Amino acid sequence: MSDDKILKIIFFGDLVGRPGRNALKDFLAENKSNYDFVIANVENASHGFGLTLKNYNELSEYGIDCMTSGNHVWDKKEIFNYIDSADKLVRPFNYPKNTPGFGSRIFELENGSKIAVINVLGRVFMAPVESPWTVVKEEIERLKSITPIVIVDFHAEATAEKICFGKFCSELGVSAFFGTHTHVQTADEHIVNNMGYITDAGFCGSFDSVIGMDYGTSLNRFTTVVPERYDVADSDVVQINAVEVDINQSNGHTVAIKRVFCYVDKSKKEEENEK
Repeated sequence: MSDDKILKIIFFGDLVGRPGRNALKDFLAENKSNYDFVIANVENASHGFGLTLKNYNELSEYGIDCMTSGNHVWDKKEIFNYIDSADKLVRPFNYPKNTPGFGSRIFELENGSKIAVINVLGRVFMAPVESPWTVVKEEIERLKSITPIVIVDFHAEATAEKICFGKFCSELGVSAFFGTHTHVQTADEHIVNNMGYITDAGFCGSFDSVIGMDYGTSLNRFTTVVPERYDVADSDVVQINAVEVDINQSNGHTVAIKRVFCYVDKSKKEEENEK
């Protein structure tokens, strides 16, 4: 694949708990060779909140090249012990400057191509952070001076904010823009100003759930308004939500974009394995 000028990259929406990790593991076991670079949002990978070192290493072994995150990146406190040495992990860029970890990274492929990835938090209906509009522009320009391929994971709640920030990034020469956080894959993938765009990539995890979480606990929270910790849903059917982009490695332009939305019934798969 490295002989041509097109890089095929896949971005997985938020992994939710063990079902999300296992779904990704099975998908990559069959399809990893189809991609030059694999990115996944992992802020919900460890029981739905945060990322443990054990799960970071586990996901690395499955073939993920870059892990993005979001507002839940700090939920597992052990993150502070390893985030500075986790060379695949990117936390949101628009936290204060002294925040541990790195808000952007540059990855070099075997063929010499470099891919820059930057993670950004939105501010509408989210906890206060630095304005992405003011801090990200300079960083994207810096990354563009090193490589034409710049990918943005914008972790935000409001669709209007995602759409507007996506257009803003396209004007800065970003190659691909993936919205995350709301866990519902949108059907608006397209290319704008040579940038691949989708408002939300969706999530990977239990299909019979409420955005990956157990229906019962979700129902209790909505009907009683009493705080109750969410539990990750566990069902036989798991889903994969992802987005594929083909990027010209010489100029960083996306030339094709495709949504991935598939299901796997674990019970049927186990039956087939037993035959």
